[in-house]
Amino acid sequence: AAAAGGSLPAFADETLPSGVSIKVTTEGKGPKPDRGELAAIRFASFSGETKIDDVFGTPEPYYTRVGSGGLIKGVEEVLPMMRVGDRWVLTIPGNLAFGPKGRPASAGKPRIPANAEIVFDVEMVGLPGKEQELIELIGDD
Repeated sequence: AAAAGGSLPAFADETLPSGVSIKVTTEGKGPKPDRGELAAIRFASFSGETKIDDVFGTPEPYYTRVGSGGLIKGVEEVLPMMRVGDRWVLTIPGNLAFGPKGRPASAGKPRIPANAEIVFDVEMVGLPGKEQELIELIGDD
């Protein structure tokens, strides 16, 4: 969805057929993950003004297996498309986030209303299984 009257950068916003929209804030040059591969990501997620999670400031990134279903569907759909070094802001429709049930509040976690749209700022920081490849890529410059 192009901004009305605004000029978009070359790596323009994209909306996937599922309804997930992608805004590229940083373009990475590293490898893409394979399904089942361990990926190190950093992210912050929001429901409206409410912060759900934020692991940008933590000592360790969040590790997830790509395609394992450990994250909300809209994020799982996008992770295999990202390269190491990419930072994208995803806008995820409620049906690909917490769905019609939402999520009840729990210790340290806010309540998420039914079908809430989620904004997910995610950075692919590493692929532990491809680190040698990453070192070679960085060494090429």
